[in-house]
Amino acid sequence: MIVLQPVLETCATDGFDLWPVAECGAYDFLALGGALSPAEVGTAVMRIAECNNVDLEGEGRPQRPTDPLGNFLHGLLTMDNLFAAGGLRVTDTATGIALSPGCCSGLDERRDWLAVIDGDGWASFGHDPSPLAERMGDVVRLTIDAEQQDSPVIELPIIDLRRLLADAERDLAAFHRLAIGWAALHLPDHADPVCAALARALDLPAPAVPKP
Repeated sequence: MIVLQPVLETCATDGFDLWPVAECGAYDFLALGGALSPAEVGTAVMRIAECNNVDLEGEGRPQRPTDPLGNFLHGLLTMDNLFAAGGLRVTDTATGIALSPGCCSGLDERRDWLAVIDGDGWASFGHDPSPLAERMGDVVRLTIDAEQQDSPVIELPIIDLRRLLADAERDLAAFHRLAIGWAALHLPDHADPVCAALARALDLPAPAVPKP
């Protein structure tokens, strides 16, 4: 069976104490969906905030807050272009072969998968490894690392890939609904802007956030 999941690249959570997070290692992946525990949602929010925790100079930009929480959320809440490291992971459960996003790939780049089906017929997703998707007639071939001559591959029908991509969008929407409830409990003073920022980072439409 072929499984496709939206995944977020994680980092080590040791020492993080601004809100509860799940124990997580560096350079691993957390699958996003509606079945995450509150601690896993906290890990995902932490990681997306960390991806955007940078200082950008510019006239009129807001000052970075001095309190630890405001400081950590500053980039997420003030940057125009947000980034969530990761992408789509495809696993063949029969063989154990998995195509994972490479370095510098973002979840917003999942739209490139549609180019494989309906556009140029190919797309790549980061480097080290360098995953590649190519349309070959009615089949899509996924090369785990295009830099390796003998790289493992996964093949699946285009019709199946289209269905799996739609499922991934539902998984991301389900995660965002969890994040809305999570933020109301753990970040009550920042819940609305954080949830709106998460939607932008994940390239999702921002639903109305219910007031407490």
